[in-house]
Order: sequence, then structure tokens, then C-alpha cells
Amino acid sequence: MASVTATADTMTRQEWAAEVRRLADERDAVILAHNYQRPEIQDVAHHTGDSLALSRLAATVEASTIVFCGVHFMAETAKILAPEKTILLPDPNAGCSLADTITAEDVRNWKAQHPDAVVVAYVNTTAAVKAETDICCTSSNAADVIRSIPEDKEILFLPDQFLGAHVKRVTGRENIHVWMGECHVHAGIDGHTLRERVESEPDAEVYVHPECGCATSALYLVGSGAVPEDRVKVLSTGGMLSAAEKTSASKVLIATETGMLHQLRNANPNTRFEAVNSRAECHYMKMIDADKLLGSLRHGTTEITVDAETSERARRSVERMIAIGQPSRGGE
Repeated sequence: MASVTATADTMTRQEWAAEVRRLADERDAVILAHNYQRPEIQDVAHHTGDSLALSRLAATVEASTIVFCGVHFMAETAKILAPEKTILLPDPNAGCSLADTITAEDVRNWKAQHPDAVVVAYVNTTAAVKAETDICCTSSNAADVIRSIPEDKEILFLPDQFLGAHVKRVTGRENIHVWMGECHVHAGIDGHTLRERVESEPDAEVYVHPECGCATSALYLVGSGAVPEDRVKVLSTGGMLSAAEKTSASKVLIATETGMLHQLRNANPNTRFEAVNSRAECHYMKMIDADKLLGSLRHGTTEITVDAETSERARRSVERMIAIGQPSRGGE
């Protein structure tokens, strides 16, 4: 048994994992890890998944404490859905460049310009922004959320411009106004890089996250006939995992944050998964490391709170999203 003063550096990987799980049991905690986390964090977590899966788990797990290995807005969402639970984020500085592109005041000002519009917010937003919206969505159910809104209703979609453009394409809705925000990591996976990789790997399949700057290029390559339609899929991280389990391709090129490769390789060791852009790594997602997770479990740091009024208003928009149910193929 590792001593209480041991650090991750002084333990073997197996000793560290055993100590993390022991401390989780002692604290009555469940560890949730996003697909973009470091491999060792994903491996030790009780549950690993995308935003939609983790949001649902946060609302249903029986443990009194949730240790959220992700970024700040995700821990806030867990607190919103489970206000009675203690929510720990191993590094409180783990933020999100996309969430930072819009504030609650921005939303209020935008709504004032479109007073009859329905506001749809990607879950990659702060609790304060969610409190100003009508319904949330994730990349896996965004299209289904849009389809749930009457066609004559104007929609304000925030904050990701690439996901917003993708939703407009797959739903055919023209009355959607899109906030011009972006994730700096996904935006950096550009169309030029994608085209070069696809041309150099003519037999590979391609999975593209709709937040990526190359999503439009991917669909153009299909539409122009440059790439067969069955080779290119625009998918959430959860959708990528499902597709990886079924594919018989020898190689799949992945356009999203590189942390996703760990789950895909575990799901299908017979296929070679490679990043379209190997530099597409989120600094914030990688801030939670072995020592920080250990410290959070030992000392109960750092607890995430959301004030009652904001939480109540934000919860309504998140619960409306969850009520939409499982995403359809078109919602991926």
C-alpha cells in the first residue's frame, strides 16, 4: 500500500492506480474522465466518455462525490445536474478557449437583438452562459436539439461557429444565427492539412469532429467526388468510438484533439488510428495529471460550486437537452 505522502513519481503505474481507486472508495467518489484526458487518467477513471455521456452520468451516479477529470465548464455542468453532490476538479485552472469566447452579458445583448429567438448553447459554455439560454446541446445531439425546435422559430446558436455551420448543413435550417467562437485546438485542424493527409492516405477512413476548422473541407471533398462518401464521417467523440468499434479499415485518420486516439486504439487494436494534426493537443485538458488527481482525492481539492440562482436557471437548459434522448445518426 502506498503511503499517504507518496507521489505519482514515487509509485509504479499500478501502485498509483490502486491508490487512486482506494482513495475514491474511501471518499465515496466516482471518477469521470473526458476522452481528451491523458491516457493514464482515462484508464483509472470509473467512466470515460464525451460531454453528453458524462453529463448523463453526473446526474445518475450514486456516489456522493464526483471527481471530474475534464475542464471547468464540465465540472460546473455536473454540479448543476447534481447540486447535492460534491464536485471536485483536480486543477481549477483547466479552462476552455471556446467557452471563453462568450459571456452571459454577450448572450443578453444578442437576445435583445432577437427577442423571439430560441437560444441554443453548446455545453462548452460556463454556467452563467447556460443560465441565459433555452436549451443546451453537445456535438452528438446538436442536430436533434435543433430539429426539436419549431421550424418557424429563429435560433441563436452559440458559441462554436464550426459546429453551428455543421448543424445548419445537416438540418437545412436557414434561420440560425451562429456566434463566431471557436476552440483554438479544433480550429487549428484546417482544411489544407486535411486535404494533404487524405491525398497521401487514399485508402484510409477519416473521422472529423464538427468543431474542426476542416469540417467544411471534409464535406467538400465528399461532395466534389474527390473522396468516396463512405470514407468520411463527421462525428462526435462518442460517435467516433462507436464507428471505431465497427470499422474494418486498416487505417483511420482522426480530426480532433489527440487524446481521443487512446480510446480508439483500445476499442479496435486491428486498425491504425492516426491524428490528422499531431499537434492538436488541448493544454487545458492535459492540465490534470497523475499527481493532481491523487491530491484531489486525498485533500478534497478543488471543489466546484455554482450559486443557486444560476444553477437553477442553467439546469433547465441542460435537462431539456438530456430529455431529447439518444442522438440519431444525423445528430452525430
